[in-house]
Amino acid sequence: MSQLGSVKVEISVVLGQSAMPIAQFLRMGRGAVIPMDCDEDEPVWILANGHPIARGEIIIQGDRVTVQILGPADANDFQPVAA
Repeated sequence: MSQLGSVKVEISVVLGQSAMPIAQFLRMGRGAVIPMDCDEDEPVWILANGHPIARGEIIIQGDRVTVQILGPADANDFQPVAA
């Protein structure tokens, strides 16, 4: 078990996704708004090394932003935007 404790895992939280032509993206400047495919109260995806492992919700406490885990993710429901 001690060997597992030293394994690094990159955790990411996905609030939403968007796809747009690169030309539109390159025209954006400071203050530009990118529309996302989610609502403000929708659960977020929690990824480990790019793979969905859980769903969560954003919690704001003062100046800290945290993620509360709601439960396991159904990997079949996660559809990343094609690169």
